[in-house]
Amino acid sequence: MRPLVAHIDLDALRHNYQLACQCAPQSRSAAVIKADGYGHGALACARALAGETPAFAVACLEEAVVLREGGITTPIILLEGIFSADELALVDHHQLWMAVHSAWQVEALLAFSPREPIPVWVKVDSGMHRLGFAPENVSAVWQQLREAPQATSLHLMSHFATADATDSRYFQQQMALLQMLATTLNAPLCLANSPATLAWPVAHGAWNRPGIMLYGSNPLESATPVTDQLRPVMTLRSEIIALRDVEAGEPVGYGGRWQAPRRSRIAVVAGGYGDGYDRHAQDGTPVLVNGQRCPLVGKVSMDMFTVDVSEVPDASIGSEVVLWGRAANGAVLSVDEVASSCDTISYTLLTGVLPRVPRRYHGAFV
Repeated sequence: MRPLVAHIDLDALRHNYQLACQCAPQSRSAAVIKADGYGHGALACARALAGETPAFAVACLEEAVVLREGGITTPIILLEGIFSADELALVDHHQLWMAVHSAWQVEALLAFSPREPIPVWVKVDSGMHRLGFAPENVSAVWQQLREAPQATSLHLMSHFATADATDSRYFQQQMALLQMLATTLNAPLCLANSPATLAWPVAHGAWNRPGIMLYGSNPLESATPVTDQLRPVMTLRSEIIALRDVEAGEPVGYGGRWQAPRRSRIAVVAGGYGDGYDRHAQDGTPVLVNGQRCPLVGKVSMDMFTVDVSEVPDASIGSEVVLWGRAANGAVLSVDEVASSCDTISYTLLTGVLPRVPRRYHGAFV
């Protein structure tokens, strides 16, 4: 069997969720498991968290149905609501909660007759300028839904554009607008994503919705004592499948981007962009070989990449290579650091691990 495997630590997932709850003890925290649990497997993650979280959050109906068909009975909120009016029948059937961000969604809901009123979260465009009602229209929408028999448990929600940044001016502008609306409408709030959960207690509302932090990634621009407590959930682990020595000046990989500055020992690792490992990884991108940091050298290929293991004398065929996560000796390579070397973010790396990479689940809830 090809040695590249994504190992998923469900105990670490539960630890990170509990940390999110500790950050905001007066809030309820909906675990965000959209995009197949950020690449970790939504159903397995939901089963591990079902006894912990009062609700899950997903992007769309298809993701919610997978959970329901897998036996998850916990409330599920559709963060983008419905995409067509005929989806309301399944929202009703599966007893889902839904966000509304556009007038047509409200009109569709008011023309529908659910078996029971549907919990609705009204999304406000407080400055992200993506989804949501303009602030000046929110009161009318809120009043319309409050009087509608189709809707219940109204909440006001929004999304922060800069909660992860050290410059707080735009965050504070969004927050002031939302506080004003909440006071005017006497509305419970759901605002805090992972960075706001970690760094902005003022944003903690009736509900928070931690996402990437659940999987062990730090969404802030720098580490804090709290983010240092996050545990990596995914370890993307492979092995050395070939070794060779190259002389000084010899190129390695497509285009000869990297040339050996000295006589070097080069390891070939099973894993490439055909598995979701980023082709934009630069020379020097770290991996762990037998728990020791080594630099990637040369361009990533579809099925393999190369690493300079000149400083790892015990490197051999079958030696462990950790692309990110925790090595057998306990050393940790953050997915955030790898993402930085690829000029991207951890979200893209984690959600980009492709289906041909098997997931193996570990922990008490396997």
